[in-house]
Amino acid sequence: MDQLVLLSALLVFLAFLLIPLSHRLGAPILLLVLGVGMLAGEDGPGRINFDDFQVVHSLGGLALAIILFAGGLETDFRALRGAKLPAILLATIGVVLTALVTGIPAHWILGVPLEQGLLLGAVVASTDAAATFLLIQHSRAKLPQRLKNTLVLESGLNDPMAIFLTLALTILVNSGASLSPAELIDFAPLLVMQLGIGLVAGLAGGWGLAALLSRLHLPDGIAPPLALAAALFIYAATSLMGGSGFLAIYLCGLVVAGRMKGSINRILHFNEGLQWLSQIGLFLMLGLLVKPSELTATWVEALVIAAVLMFVARPLAVALCTAPLRFRSSEQLFLGWMGLRGAVPIYLAIFPVITAGPVTVEFFNIVFVIVVASLVLQGWTVAPAARWLGLSPSEKADPENQEQS
Repeated sequence: MDQLVLLSALLVFLAFLLIPLSHRLGAPILLLVLGVGMLAGEDGPGRINFDDFQVVHSLGGLALAIILFAGGLETDFRALRGAKLPAILLATIGVVLTALVTGIPAHWILGVPLEQGLLLGAVVASTDAAATFLLIQHSRAKLPQRLKNTLVLESGLNDPMAIFLTLALTILVNSGASLSPAELIDFAPLLVMQLGIGLVAGLAGGWGLAALLSRLHLPDGIAPPLALAAALFIYAATSLMGGSGFLAIYLCGLVVAGRMKGSINRILHFNEGLQWLSQIGLFLMLGLLVKPSELTATWVEALVIAAVLMFVARPLAVALCTAPLRFRSSEQLFLGWMGLRGAVPIYLAIFPVITAGPVTVEFFNIVFVIVVASLVLQGWTVAPAARWLGLSPSEKADPENQEQS
């Protein structure tokens, strides 16, 4: 145990030290943390042999729950007035469209059955909350409020639809059945349960937790862990009831932030620290899990699919979902470009691998390459894209930067 704590603490410590470097380089910190994990892994100088997909899937779910709760707490519910409808459309219809437009070409590119191609499309269809929260915060891009809130809210809400599609298509692939209207109708109750129970549990749990925190007079150091424990209870209970625990805990954070009376700063700061720790721990585990020597077999196909996702599927889904909502063309282009992939697709890729079916580790490796491509190309260009589209003032024109200089 001492050796495990020593090694884990060292890796996390080194990952935190990379934050100033990521700011200076303009690189996504999560990409650098993935690199640390890969260097520490079996193919790197660290030579750590770690290939337990089941452990990463279990711990990854907990880490994502903490990340989403913190993201909900940090979102100003009162400022979401113009962002709710576009975010909901992108988080539902947008995810389905992205999965279809990515999955069908993946079926041709990889030479796999259509169902497996659509499964790959479903896994990479949702934008990642952790990546979106971090990159928007640290990109220094001063985006219009509606645009920023749409991106943040969408990234918190779209995981349930991606999870539902991944579960349904994994069951379909493992059973050997073909995709048909009858099969889709059979999965409708699962979708209703996932979204319905998650919605009710998140809103009701958040309302109850906000009321409790507002009435209890607790020492300053007790309220933050109490809030997190309650939120994780709501997440786990919702999952056990067949709902989306991720949707529930994100909505819980949103409601607590909007309804709690008194200062919420201590709860925010506590969960911000845990959010960072969870993100870094999760990306370190994912980096350890990857063997770079195994990525070479399909990296060309993975990059082609990544190009389809970034340049065709996501922009098309955004255009169709936001067409009637009076977004400017520059805002639509930015929404289309900011389809950041991160921990969630890699986490979802583990599920079909650990189940009894035809999907192998190669599937996970393809998703990993797609996520890295997204973090490199899209994550590195958040601020430049915003400035190029006229959505954010350049640093030279920014009064704050002029004062600092």
